[in-house]
Amino acid sequence: MKDGVAGIGIVGCGNISRVYLEQMPKFGNLKAVACADINPDQANEKAEKFGISALSVDDVLAHEEIDTILNLTVPAVHAEVALRALENGKHVYNEKPLGIARDEGREVLNAAKDRQLRVGCAPDTFLGVGHQTCRALIDDGKVGQPVAATACVMGAGMERWHPRPEFFFQPGGGPVFDMGPYYITALVNLLGPVRRVTGFTTKGFEEREIGSGPDAGHRFTVNIDTTVMGVLEFVSGPIATFLGSFDVKGGHHVPLLELHGTRGSISCPDPNGFDGPVTFCESGDKEWTEMPLVEGHTGQNRGVGLSDMIAAIEENRPHRASGELAFHVLDVMQAFYDASADGSAVELESRCEQPAVLG
Repeated sequence: MKDGVAGIGIVGCGNISRVYLEQMPKFGNLKAVACADINPDQANEKAEKFGISALSVDDVLAHEEIDTILNLTVPAVHAEVALRALENGKHVYNEKPLGIARDEGREVLNAAKDRQLRVGCAPDTFLGVGHQTCRALIDDGKVGQPVAATACVMGAGMERWHPRPEFFFQPGGGPVFDMGPYYITALVNLLGPVRRVTGFTTKGFEEREIGSGPDAGHRFTVNIDTTVMGVLEFVSGPIATFLGSFDVKGGHHVPLLELHGTRGSISCPDPNGFDGPVTFCESGDKEWTEMPLVEGHTGQNRGVGLSDMIAAIEENRPHRASGELAFHVLDVMQAFYDASADGSAVELESRCEQPAVLG
């Protein structure tokens, strides 16, 4: 790292890589150096557009000017690529989830600890003004003592519009592993770590049909449950319900994320975004009031978590979108399926620190 600026190597050049590359110039401590993909055409396209080098994965991992690997591969190889980055002496920042199983996540964190390197992980949307405003309302006592929350992510699935949707319906996909990290991370940011989890899972369709692109009409097997209902008990006392489904073929009216306390309720913005609005309903009222947002990151700001990690390395402090937070979220997500299979409430072994407010 030179003068506090990290050289970033990107592994995985799909759609999300474009967003990261577009946003990096906003952050003064990130410099994209090179990219790699198993599809060389995708790497070449991104390299040409953003003025960086297109290299092999091995060459990116070994590059002397690269301090940190931004791992944007598919979930099934998140842990594998992260471990290779750490073995090459690089810090790593993963796209979500950290891995598709607890053992993978533990191995990544242990490897980083052994090498005194950092691991970060998306999502970082909880660092946007929307959810930072919600956090401030809780920390300032506006809602009183938090009691309950609801988080819902519901839709029909990606096969209608995504040209290669199969991986969304395999282990590491589904509504929990694909979208759940946004919602569960948001809840941990607001309420702290989870103590135990129970839940039920089911599958709406055994097969899905691709609706667009060159493989339109092709049917594929669904190998993960696609509707999950869970209950989370937080160490700090509140409980929350989580509903995730890719089986909702019609509309719905459920809120994305609400939190209820002894003095009032917050309607939180989409956890998959950085902005508001945030509305508040005080105890005894029926009307919701839109609250002023705190200052901070608005719009599309993918990369703020990575930038915070690099700054934290320089300042010798914890970073917010940490590997420990991502592992705790992974632990919660896996516990939904474990609880459904066993008919039990799963006591979580993992804990993480509630992320510090972004100030």
